[in-house]
Amino acid sequence: MNGTVELIIDGKPITLPTFLGTEGEVGIDIATLRSKTGAITLDPGYGNTGACKSAITFIDGEKGILQYRGYDIAELAQKSTFIETAYLLIYGELPNAAQLAGFSGMLTENEMLHEDMRHHFEGFPPSAHPMAILSSMINAASSYHPNLIHAREEHFPCHAARLISQVRTIAAFSYRKAHGLPSIYPKTTLKYTENFLHMMFSYPGEDCELKPEIVKALDLIFLLHADHEQNCSTSTVRMVASSRANLFASASAGVCALWGPLHGGANQAVLEMLEEIHKEGDDGTKFLNEVKNKTGNRRLMGFGHRVYKNFDPRAVIIKEQCDKVLGQLHKSDPLLDIAKKLEEIALHDEYFVSRKLYPNVDFYSGIIMRAIGIPVDMFTVLFAIGRMPGWVANFKEVMDDRDSRISRPRQIYTGATLRSYKPLAERA
Repeated sequence: MNGTVELIIDGKPITLPTFLGTEGEVGIDIATLRSKTGAITLDPGYGNTGACKSAITFIDGEKGILQYRGYDIAELAQKSTFIETAYLLIYGELPNAAQLAGFSGMLTENEMLHEDMRHHFEGFPPSAHPMAILSSMINAASSYHPNLIHAREEHFPCHAARLISQVRTIAAFSYRKAHGLPSIYPKTTLKYTENFLHMMFSYPGEDCELKPEIVKALDLIFLLHADHEQNCSTSTVRMVASSRANLFASASAGVCALWGPLHGGANQAVLEMLEEIHKEGDDGTKFLNEVKNKTGNRRLMGFGHRVYKNFDPRAVIIKEQCDKVLGQLHKSDPLLDIAKKLEEIALHDEYFVSRKLYPNVDFYSGIIMRAIGIPVDMFTVLFAIGRMPGWVANFKEVMDDRDSRISRPRQIYTGATLRSYKPLAERA
């Protein structure tokens, strides 16, 4: 039900419309605020600002709820796959058998990069971060598809499938490049996540073993990261898309935003924290005591979440898979032992429980990726692979909205007032 709200600004009343989201969220439409009053809102970080209406993902941070297109994340994690969930996010409904087969077929058809792109990889130094390569190569890939520039609606399904498929090929090639290994081409007989692992870890003439528990764990990581409402990178994709930039350019911008340590780099920060603890000969107990006592300038990474004030629903799901993977791999790793110790203490210590500092999805995903042999500098790249369907869905939503306008935030100016230019000789 829509309504109105009355505000008093400089002693003058103004009536603004309100609207109600399908899950009960109330929004105040301030589109006419500046034209009617000359005032704007100030909301650093946009924590209280709705930049768009979206039908893709719903989050209730207080209750620990995450839903994709109305489906609870726990049910999707149990019953769906990453590719089926990607279709759901982009097109709004779960696919039937024919639609899923068609979507999967388009992914297979578009998994190969243009052969000339191999020369682009050779231009990066061995020390290049995989995220730098990923963002650059996504943009470069668009130049091989001139009809992207026209962004015609009928081309969208092909471009969407091409991006989602090729992002894992680019990621795997960048890993092989950084480690001086020959590139491994995708196989048409393998499914999405299997193919990524094949391109990462196989050798010419010798395919890697694709253990079902590892494939399942990585597919789950992709699924759990597929979308997360209006986070920094998704908002970046939407802002770039609002200028009518093409899908690949918008996604490349999303990769750059995701690269930040406060966003996609969180699971990498978890492993760096574990390495620091290990170097000090600690099992995690001393570290957590210093966190509690606020000594040693300790930062606890992978615990708590800005959005979820109770628990991260994705962490509950991935913890079970984490335990399975570690149990089945029989992995002996001191960092994994420290991680399990941190988890055990934090889940039972009143200090952490009362502050709702539970392990989040970054904590467990980092542990799983380390266990299956993913290098730390590739963690954020895998996050980008998982998040790609959400970015594509948000891009599509912007393009489908006939009333959308180019994003153009306002500001509160705090600089110098008008002053006159002084010749160089007169300046102090």
